[in-house]
Amino acid sequence: MTINNEASHNNHGLGLILRALKHRNYRLFFFGQGTSLIGTWMQQVAISWLVYNMTGSKFYLGLVSFCGQIPVLLASAIAGVCADHWPRRRIVIITQILAMIQAFVLTALVFYQTINLTWIILLSILMGFINAFDMPARQAFVYEMVDNKEDLSNAIALNSLIFNMARLIGPSIAGFVIAMAGETACFFINGVSFLAVIYSLAAMRLTLFGGPKHNGTMVAGIKDGLAYAFGFVPIRSILIYTAMTSLVAMPYVLMPVFAKDILHGDSRILGFLMGSIGLGAFIGAIYLARRKSVQGLEMVVVVAACVFAVGTIGFALSRNLWLSLLLAALPGFGMMVQMASINTILQSIVDDDKRGRVMSLHVTAFIGIAPLGSLLAGVIAEYLGAPGTLLLSGLLSIVVASFFARKLPLIRRLIHPIYVRKGIIPEVAAGLNTATQFSAEAKD
Repeated sequence: MTINNEASHNNHGLGLILRALKHRNYRLFFFGQGTSLIGTWMQQVAISWLVYNMTGSKFYLGLVSFCGQIPVLLASAIAGVCADHWPRRRIVIITQILAMIQAFVLTALVFYQTINLTWIILLSILMGFINAFDMPARQAFVYEMVDNKEDLSNAIALNSLIFNMARLIGPSIAGFVIAMAGETACFFINGVSFLAVIYSLAAMRLTLFGGPKHNGTMVAGIKDGLAYAFGFVPIRSILIYTAMTSLVAMPYVLMPVFAKDILHGDSRILGFLMGSIGLGAFIGAIYLARRKSVQGLEMVVVVAACVFAVGTIGFALSRNLWLSLLLAALPGFGMMVQMASINTILQSIVDDDKRGRVMSLHVTAFIGIAPLGSLLAGVIAEYLGAPGTLLLSGLLSIVVASFFARKLPLIRRLIHPIYVRKGIIPEVAAGLNTATQFSAEAKD
């Protein structure tokens, strides 16, 4: 009875959600990265608040976001080849150290009151290049942290869980810290928080070095990665959908405008709004972590896109704080579930020796295209206002999701054999095992 109870708990309770934490290396990463991400979100909120207070311009909000993300578009192809050539842990440790230095430089500039928009843009560009090399390597590195590949999808979901837990906690803390101690404290806390993830990476004991590695030239590696990704319809469709979504569905850059001008609040209201988005994303991450299989995630992407659109449209029309906080959770849920589901599908179907390059293309589509969306949002907001811009964002998101939905039958048909080959579809895997046993018994 005890054994059955324990099995039931592991299959249906908290053990199911957190099953990837049984792997020591991933457990270290989970807590180290979770700590660091809280600081990262604090810094992001503090920068947006600082820029809007300095300039009062919606355009400059979009410009700073653009400068922080456009390097991902420019450098991710090279970063993907690096992630398939050099040890991924080493790459991630180096990027985390550089990000820590960036946070401390920002701290010093604000503390000594020498900060200006030029410095913010330059440091944002620097952070963008750091992220361009960090994200593909870090996402591909998850594969090496999990010894049992059946837990890979859960590990990816837990990555989203800690990211959005930090998005829930970090902005809420940042709002109060800014009000009490100013933006400097947020930047300093972020710098210190990197020590947690650097320690967790250094303490890992790896037994797997990421499978086959690319040993050709940089140009050849980029060409091979592009040919592989865009030559396979499911990967190509997912990457195009992600890029289109990033272009039309990135309204977060305008949150300071809603906090200050629409809802007539201060930095604490901004923190609450960002925290509400994080809460919705956190709930979405729990939902994905409870799933036992990647099968069916294609349809989940479409449903989540509709949730995002409805929430964004409702938020754009709301003028009540409590209703806005409630509605802000829906875009958080929708965007997180979409992107985490897409990440899981890609990690499940991609060849191991091209994992870094495919993930770099995913990062380019998601993060690299986002600055164009942020800049576009800033420009449109100058003419339509922030509410009109978000309303347009929600409507365009529905259009993009409808195009992806039309591709679903073909995508499912093409990825089904891969799921069967890798044993991802439980009933098929069980059937194959049974057939193998019968065959062995017949030979005996």
